[in-house]
Amino acid sequence: MAGYSSFREFYPFYLGEHANRVCRRLHFVGSLGALGCLAVALVQRNPWWLLAALVCGYAFAWIGHFFFEKNRPATFKYPFYSFAGDWVMFKDILTGKIRF
Repeated sequence: MAGYSSFREFYPFYLGEHANRVCRRLHFVGSLGALGCLAVALVQRNPWWLLAALVCGYAFAWIGHFFFEKNRPATFKYPFYSFAGDWVMFKDILTGKIRF
């Protein structure tokens, strides 16, 4: 993998790692679940839900990569860009820029 000097450079690579539609859907569902867990954490003032948010988001995403995309998640090499990529892709799916 090449090094990336900006998120703008990284994002096309990130999208290429999510070409499989089921993988993208699992990412979306995991991100939506993570937002739900975050909301529960805020309402209940229970920080354990923050851990649940991370587990939910990453579990769905990694299942998508290992079983459908058949590649290694970019999180392992680019954790910050990958985290940002998850949310930008989530927004792009919500707005119809990327097919769900």
